[in-house]
Amino acid sequence: MHIPPYHKKTSWQLIFVGFFFGSIISYMVFTYMYGTMYEEVLKENIELSNEVTDLEHTNQTLLKDKEDLSEQSKQPLTISRITVEIEDPDSMRIDLLMQDQLRALIRDEIDHVIGEEVELISQSDELLISTIENKAFTLDSMSYYFTVRQIAFGPNLKIVVLPDSVR
Repeated sequence: MHIPPYHKKTSWQLIFVGFFFGSIISYMVFTYMYGTMYEEVLKENIELSNEVTDLEHTNQTLLKDKEDLSEQSKQPLTISRITVEIEDPDSMRIDLLMQDQLRALIRDEIDHVIGEEVELISQSDELLISTIENKAFTLDSMSYYFTVRQIAFGPNLKIVVLPDSVR
């Protein structure tokens, strides 16, 4: 049996050269497509890992804040400041300087509530009201009496008083 010598015919030589260059070109196309696909996958993987890291950090921060808030919520609220407002000071002809002095006198009368728990003071609000209403605040040889209009309990105790009478 004899195998014909195909390597001497130009038509077969062109087919072999086509196979050779086609395989080289297809290998380069395959390498390019694989490289771009791998680059996109790698880029997406890095983005997702960064996002996971950010989410884990956010989660840890939120858990720490939750623990801090739960510890703070266990501590009772205390009154840290007293604010006194005089409603309608013109009815008794109280000027700004006298208003400041009367506010200071009222704050001095009830300053014992600073540092106390808000819940405890809110339960004894009648005692606080009677302390203000039954006390004569003397300023420039005149005694001022006030009626409590409103009390707001919180870390800042806000009391709104109305001048009742002057003697």
